[in-house]
Amino acid sequence: MTTRLRDLLAIMERLRGVDGCAWDRVQTFASIAPYTVEESYEVADAIERGDMAHLKDELGDLLFQVVFHARIAEEGGHFDFEAVAAAICDKLVRRHPHIFRGGPASGIERPVTAANQSAAWEEIKARERAAAATSALDGVPLALPALMRAFKLSRRAARVGFDFQHPQETADKVAEELAEVREAAAAAIAAGEADAAASRQVFEEVGDLLFAAANLARKLDVDAEAALRAANVKFERRFRGMELLAAQRGENFEGLSLAAQEALWQEVKRAD
Repeated sequence: MTTRLRDLLAIMERLRGVDGCAWDRVQTFASIAPYTVEESYEVADAIERGDMAHLKDELGDLLFQVVFHARIAEEGGHFDFEAVAAAICDKLVRRHPHIFRGGPASGIERPVTAANQSAAWEEIKARERAAAATSALDGVPLALPALMRAFKLSRRAARVGFDFQHPQETADKVAEELAEVREAAAAAIAAGEADAAASRQVFEEVGDLLFAAANLARKLDVDAEAALRAANVKFERRFRGMELLAAQRGENFEGLSLAAQEALWQEVKRAD
């Protein structure tokens, strides 16, 4: 273990000590879990922006989260940081048998491609999970972002045969779900806002549509979460471009008609 990692563990122990930081001392797994998720997203953001200085800082923040959880676990007599490191070391060796055991234990032989290794990893992971699983969907964390969880749930279902054969069939399912959203929305409008059942139906149908879209992304081998992040960035860039164009022309964007705003959108889109 490096000196600086020992320093980090010692700092964490001090913060949680009887004379340590009042805030750190009262934290629990549950109370710091949101910060752990937030730091993970900040790491991803730094990577996406190619900001290496920021990435270094964010990786440090994420490492601190790991140390924090490990310290709370150690205080509870469950495990410590060394056990966390040992567990991931053991897992990496176990799931790379062609590297660390010199054989085709997972059905692949040298040389292997990244795709081969990914498939082997998932195969070994599935075997480990099957020993204690009661469902093919066991182990997909509830805390994942909803779009990412939909992607993983549909992938798990596909592994046991519950899947469309062709992407076009999956696209047809998206169209079907969109039609059901339209139908439910029309019913809700006809019933008026007082009809809670109709509003609930719209809610459920929109959820089904989003799930179907995530499933289509999986079928097309597209990372749905990354694709939506990219779409968000594109929308923001184009929207800001519309506002800028309006301002340059002495127009109040908010006061423009929808048709005028749409014309600006198309202009920005052509230049994008």
